[in-house]
Amino acid sequence: MRPSSVRGVLAVVAMVVAAPAVWAQDRADIDRTQIIGNRELPKVLYIVPWKKPLPGDLSGRPAVSVLDEALAPIDRDVFRRQLQYDAQLQPRPAGAAPARP
Repeated sequence: MRPSSVRGVLAVVAMVVAAPAVWAQDRADIDRTQIIGNRELPKVLYIVPWKKPLPGDLSGRPAVSVLDEALAPIDRDVFRRQLQYDAQLQPRPAGAAPARP
């Protein structure tokens, strides 16, 4: 064999041996994602990086949740004041009289 052909064979062997090491570096291990919800809530998805809490950190249900606040009974006078306030914030067309409840 000629020296140039030996070099060529060695180069091919070196590439074949080094190729799996290069491919192994391209692999990334990612933890699984778990999405929990139910059909009663709005269909909105916020993706936030999160770390599982330790068992000692979990104290059960939160004291105040947004859902409890949304389903809480409302006071009629407070609701009417809120409607009046919201109506004042809305832009009115030119020449329109203010709305009265």
